[in-house]
Amino acid sequence: MTDISKEQVEALLKEVSDRYLQQDIVSLNQVKSIEIDGTKVFVRIQQGYPAGEYRDELAVEVKTLLEANDAIESAEINVETRVVAHAVQKMLKRIAGIKNIIAVASGKGGVGKSTTSVNLALALQADGASVGLLDADIYGPSQPRMMGLSGQPESKDGKTLEPMENYGIKTMSIGFLVEEDTPMIWRGPMVTQALEQLLSDTNWGDLDYLVVDLPPGTGDTQLTLSQKIPVSGAVIVTTPQDIALLDARKGLKMFEKVEIPVLGVVENMSIHICSECGHSEHIFGEGGGTRMAKEHNVDFLGSLPLDMSIRVQTDSGKPTVVNDPDGQITAMYKDIARITSAKLAEKAKDYSTKFPTIKIENG
Repeated sequence: MTDISKEQVEALLKEVSDRYLQQDIVSLNQVKSIEIDGTKVFVRIQQGYPAGEYRDELAVEVKTLLEANDAIESAEINVETRVVAHAVQKMLKRIAGIKNIIAVASGKGGVGKSTTSVNLALALQADGASVGLLDADIYGPSQPRMMGLSGQPESKDGKTLEPMENYGIKTMSIGFLVEEDTPMIWRGPMVTQALEQLLSDTNWGDLDYLVVDLPPGTGDTQLTLSQKIPVSGAVIVTTPQDIALLDARKGLKMFEKVEIPVLGVVENMSIHICSECGHSEHIFGEGGGTRMAKEHNVDFLGSLPLDMSIRVQTDSGKPTVVNDPDGQITAMYKDIARITSAKLAEKAKDYSTKFPTIKIENG
């Protein structure tokens, strides 16, 4: 049995592709170290996004591949996650403690944006990330109900608020501060100011991701928010129907104008499967989300079915990802969360904290 070299091990590892980035792990710079002790090989792999049980699957895949080589008696594989901060819009600074803000937006209401936001946040948390959820819809806050939360947030110092928490997610919403049936009769500047305060006056602590559920539309409020909230990436939610896609395109172009990278498009309510007979039907049309992603050269993050259980579970304050953790729809949300965070991991990193501040004083 001849000894194997690091170069030979690396060549073998080039055959392994990251499922969510669809590229080999060597080219992705995920292989951080290769150590060889005779016929034993030790490999350390680091992913830039939370991958949950896929970490174990990847470790098994790499181990099986290496041990199939005659020169390797045993392979020990360690797959770890390291989420780093990514760049935000120019002229804006990241909020201390929050590595990445992901904005979830839609051009129009009623496409399931809030449902997607809450399940995306829960999927990221289930995969091992520390996650917060900001309900940015001042006029129609829905996250308190969706997260099964009630009551008012505490303030320990009289100036800042402690986020409400359930299912391991730190949550803040104007809905915690007003009665559920009280209408918010505010003009645009008041809405913007309220949202900025909800973001900056909440003690979020250390978060890998803060998911922001933006209000529907592409008007003054959304544009102002996009210019004042330091966002690392955005997700566009649409349904396949033409009228929803028309508005979703506006949302996508809005983010392009304010230099926020669009991580991709989620197509909600893409197919309905009859609970009685199993017949499947594209009620709102077919393939609109994929076409839109292709036209605008952004990633298609995945599609979700029009399923009554999603609505029932979310309305009851126990969204799909926590209500049915091993279910098929939860697996879909997890795949979307992993592709989203994996795509973000490829974006430019934020190096602002790496450099010291230089002060020049007159002596």
